[in-house]
Amino acid sequence: MTGTPPRTRPPGPRVLIATAVPAERDAVASGLHGADGSPAGPVVELLVAGVGPAAAAAATARALTLAEAQGTPYDLVVSAGIGGGFPPHAPVGSLVVADAVTAADLGAETPDGFVPVTGLGFGRVTHEPPPALVAALATATGATTGTVLTVSTVTGTAERAAELRVRHPRALAEAMEGFGVAEAAAPHGLPVIELRAISNPVGPRDRAAWRIGAALAALTGAFGKFTPVLESWNRHD
Repeated sequence: MTGTPPRTRPPGPRVLIATAVPAERDAVASGLHGADGSPAGPVVELLVAGVGPAAAAAATARALTLAEAQGTPYDLVVSAGIGGGFPPHAPVGSLVVADAVTAADLGAETPDGFVPVTGLGFGRVTHEPPPALVAALATATGATTGTVLTVSTVTGTAERAAELRVRHPRALAEAMEGFGVAEAAAPHGLPVIELRAISNPVGPRDRAAWRIGAALAALTGAFGKFTPVLESWNRHD
């Protein structure tokens, strides 16, 4: 009786890159692919996970679980896309690589102010990406490193922006998916990276000041430099 041959895993790291929307996925794909349109380097798969931490966590968890069941688990998970930047340190068009992925509004309001869920005695609010990989990616892309906040409600006022900076003085950017992606990766023991291209300042919502096209172009440029960084990290870790 002939059995099914064991599934062989391709050499090199396998990476899942989760974006919120197709436009972000396409920008990442443009950077990862060579001039002839062929993929280069490690095995990278792209996932449009949806908007917000819950959708991102659910879609990422499903993708990771299916990959493990198929005998092709991932080695790294990346949350990527555009986001808001806290001026002046993360101006529009710049790149931010998270050295901390933090849920900014997971907790409780009290008479004394906001208390994170960890202050209530359970849960967690921060994931820390691999420092060596963060540093290498920032050097290669020219990105700034700092905290990227995950919010369920995008900041729309100067008062809210100032409040977030008081609570998170190292915050450089906010987006809506990073913490969800990291929460999905944690049970699988996988490291997470979050990279954001800044499309608008955090604060009052002035659509005339948004530069989504420029941010998507910056995202493409960043992922054009991603493969050699990943290969170097993989060899040493």
